[in-house]
Amino acid sequence: MNALAATNRNFRHAARILGLDSKLEKSLLIPFREIKVECTIPKDDGSLVSYIGFRVQHDNARGPMKGGIRYHPEVEPDEVNALAQLMTWKTAVADIPYGGAKGGIGCNPRDLSQSELERLTRVFTQKIHDLIGTHTDVPAPDMGTNAQTMAWILDEYSKFHGHSPAVVTGKPIDLGGSLGREAATGRGVVFATEALLAEHGKSIKGMTFAIQGFGNVGAWAAKLIHERGGKVIAVSDITGAIRNMNGINIEELLKHKESTGSLKNFEGADKMDPNEVLVHECDVLIPCALGGVLNRDNAADVKAKFIIEAANHPTDPEADEILSKKGVVILPDIYANAGGVTVSYFEWVQNIQGFMWDEDKVNNELQRYMTRAFHNIKGMCQTHDCNLRMGAFTLAVNRVARATLLRGWEA
Repeated sequence: MNALAATNRNFRHAARILGLDSKLEKSLLIPFREIKVECTIPKDDGSLVSYIGFRVQHDNARGPMKGGIRYHPEVEPDEVNALAQLMTWKTAVADIPYGGAKGGIGCNPRDLSQSELERLTRVFTQKIHDLIGTHTDVPAPDMGTNAQTMAWILDEYSKFHGHSPAVVTGKPIDLGGSLGREAATGRGVVFATEALLAEHGKSIKGMTFAIQGFGNVGAWAAKLIHERGGKVIAVSDITGAIRNMNGINIEELLKHKESTGSLKNFEGADKMDPNEVLVHECDVLIPCALGGVLNRDNAADVKAKFIIEAANHPTDPEADEILSKKGVVILPDIYANAGGVTVSYFEWVQNIQGFMWDEDKVNNELQRYMTRAFHNIKGMCQTHDCNLRMGAFTLAVNRVARATLLRGWEA
């Protein structure tokens, strides 16, 4: 089941639990606006090439729309639509005053030079500048984009609208980016994990962890878990997978990956099959890479007691059912990986106020938001007698529906 179908299914289930009016339910599913633009640029060799850019603005009942821009060959309307809708629910779960959006350009950033990427970003911004804005729609980095991409968008947008640092988040610190933003998603995952384990009378210290995906999110999560006395016993990424049942020294692994660009040949652990990380013996499994990695083929073999969804949509609905029957507790993606968008919100607030926070304040606020959101989700689970995924979805859908009704959606 693709991400859009799975998201719609979770939304409809939540709408039924809440007893939403069918007309309101339909209205909440339909995106506010879908934008598709042609971006033609000269390549370095002088030839012209065209790419299709998208921006789906899903909902703005609770505030400006918010969501990443990805540069990837498989960017297509259905996927962008699903991710935009997920952002609406994610911002509502975290209780930050945003709606959801998502965008992208169907290109392979690895095939483009830095100057070609800059031209493409600027042309895309020229095409959508009057549809994004500080109080309208605030983009951020995603797959294939980074702080530099945001710097180009900020510069191009400011040519039309004057200096507007709050139009994008995830910017370089020198242009008004927030301290703590780089680590935010991984740190949020750790705060979410602490909240969940505390509910079960446990803590990170002494627990065993398997982490699938060792990019920005997985690496930060592993580092912070290691610092708190947790044992990371298995790690994988696209370069391979390693394990050490006594716990991997994450500081050493980060140095090794920094110098070699790979997990291979790390002396402090043994090589393993990357597919086995998901079904490895451990207390907590954290998928931090692609969607759909837990499915009907491997769900029955999962040995973890807790799954923290740091990736978007890592668990197929079929796997969800299998794992629930086994008694595995799953912390859903729309909450578990909301640390990134929460600190993006802090960045936006700092830009609007023109007053920057120190890193401790950012991290303390993030912990407060993540912990409060967990208790709100648990409240919905108790009210509606449902699992954490439906607790998060009912919390989010209820907040967006209430805002929509209060604003007078039929008018």
